[in-house]
Amino acid sequence: MAGTVEQNLAAQGIVLPAPKAPVANYVPFVRSGNLLFVSGQVCFDAEGKLIAKGKLGAGLSVEQGAAAARGCGINLLAQVKAAIGDLDKVVRVVRLGGFVNSAPDFLDGPKVLNGASDLMVAVFGDKGRHARTTVGVAALPSDAAVEVEGVFEVA
Repeated sequence: MAGTVEQNLAAQGIVLPAPKAPVANYVPFVRSGNLLFVSGQVCFDAEGKLIAKGKLGAGLSVEQGAAAARGCGINLLAQVKAAIGDLDKVVRVVRLGGFVNSAPDFLDGPKVLNGASDLMVAVFGDKGRHARTTVGVAALPSDAAVEVEGVFEVA
């Protein structure tokens, strides 16, 4: 039987994809004590296609960016599940760090990252509330619109 978190995902129609392998010399996650550090996840969908490609504020809307950030959040959860086996072992989402592929004058990066933050709260409830940083960047791998990394306290 699926745990509470997996039931929350299913209720939202979310199926976790197979976690993506690293594309360079790093690992997808590191556990140190009760903290799980998950490497940045770009906005690939389950078929490996980018949810949004290009720059926010130069062809992509805040809504498209938020959908991409939500996709990054789903990929983060897939890595967490691979790391600990059961998402109900997440004690707290501690921090998300977001990178938004932005035009120089794009100022709504925090609204974009709400796509990932809202997902964490929807899935984990109050345990999903977290600290966060959002940074606009000149480019991301594969010209992805968004990349998100995370720190999770786990049992």
